Amino acid sequence: MAADHGVAAVGDATAGDRLRTDEGPAVEVDAERRGWLTQVPWDRVWWTGVALALLSVGAFRAAPWLFVLCLVGAALAGSLAVVRRSAHGLLFDVFAVPLSAANSTPWLQRAMSRARARVGSGTQRVWWSIGVAAALLLIMVPLLAGADAVFAGLVNGLLPRVDVPKVLRWGAVFVVAGLGVSGSLFLLAGPPPPADDDAPRRARRFSPLEWGIPVGALTVVFAAFVATQVAVLFGGDGYVQRTASLTYAEYARSGFWQLSIVSVLTLAVIGIVLRYAGQETTGERRLLRIAVAVVIALVLVIVASAVQRMWTYQQAYGFTVLRLLVEVFEGWIALVYLLLFASLVRLRRTWVPRAAVGAALATLLALAVLNPEGFVADRNIDRWQTGRPLDTKYLSTLSPDALTATGRLPDAQRAAIEDVIRDHLSDDSWQGWNYSRATASR
Repeated sequence: MAADHGVAAVGDATAGDRLRTDEGPAVEVDAERRGWLTQVPWDRVWWTGVALALLSVGAFRAAPWLFVLCLVGAALAGSLAVVRRSAHGLLFDVFAVPLSAANSTPWLQRAMSRARARVGSGTQRVWWSIGVAAALLLIMVPLLAGADAVFAGLVNGLLPRVDVPKVLRWGAVFVVAGLGVSGSLFLLAGPPPPADDDAPRRARRFSPLEWGIPVGALTVVFAAFVATQVAVLFGGDGYVQRTASLTYAEYARSGFWQLSIVSVLTLAVIGIVLRYAGQETTGERRLLRIAVAVVIALVLVIVASAVQRMWTYQQAYGFTVLRLLVEVFEGWIALVYLLLFASLVRLRRTWVPRAAVGAALATLLALAVLNPEGFVADRNIDRWQTGRPLDTKYLSTLSPDALTATGRLPDAQRAAIEDVIRDHLSDDSWQGWNYSRATASR
């Protein structure tokens, strides 16, 4: 019995050893997988994905202004994908690739010189021979073609037709893209020094009294303004006409730009306060969090009021792309304020600038998905169905993106818009194919 128990104990021990032996590699593989996931530069993957998504907008939306904005956004995202947060700050990071393109040219020339030295002089003589042969052909072929009509027809059939403006345009694109690639390689080969969050800051700090006076003044003024907005919200058009002698639409238009400027200036003030306010004690940090949080909450109400005013004005006088863009800009400002609000938890703001740029690019992508010109046309047609006038002349200046909304119009008004838009369409080559233009030309 004891022997059986001993055998069982040995068997259990063997099974336990086998279990540990079997689990060991699995645990190691799991750890390796987690290590691989942590080693992936997810920030670069994110910025690269955003850049590619913004570049793809040109294949779907036909609005030129939207493609230009997306192209600029893709360039900024590409630069941030190449350069991680550096000691030079965000302004350098977003323009690092174009700034480094000029420095990369001599770097590439030195690399090519070393490569030619390794290959040897024999290959260089071959390239000189090819150049001489090309020069001779450029001289002889036109002379022979001018001497014989049959040979000229053969040459014309073999040589492609050269569209000089198109060649110049694609040549410029090639040069810009090449400089961008060389600048990126230059930065990857020698990245700028990374930012050091733990570096001592010698800037003079403001005491709670010093920064509290201007912040407190803004808080009082903003609170009074928000109180008037509540009165306008519940009083409606009659209250506005009695107090401001304006219609509600005129009242909405008169204050939008002022409120937008206030929101931008206050953003700068909060940034300065968070940068220079003293945070040595727990009390100072708590007071800073509360004061800035109150200002942010009040400014968010002001931003909402600005957006609501512009929306009301568009419902009264019509929707345009420019008015929609300024509304989207105000929405992005609200996102930046929310990011600042989140940074108050640990009073760490170093991540906010890149997050704000990311929010701007994400907003631009959302705008492209919305189809802004189609949205503007759709809202104007909604106004027309409620008895308001329809500005067909303005709608006919939009791109083919607007044609998604014109199907709801009668034939005469639809033709007045669609015929003008289609008359301005040109045939796309395979390189410039666009879904919106291809759909409109059917």
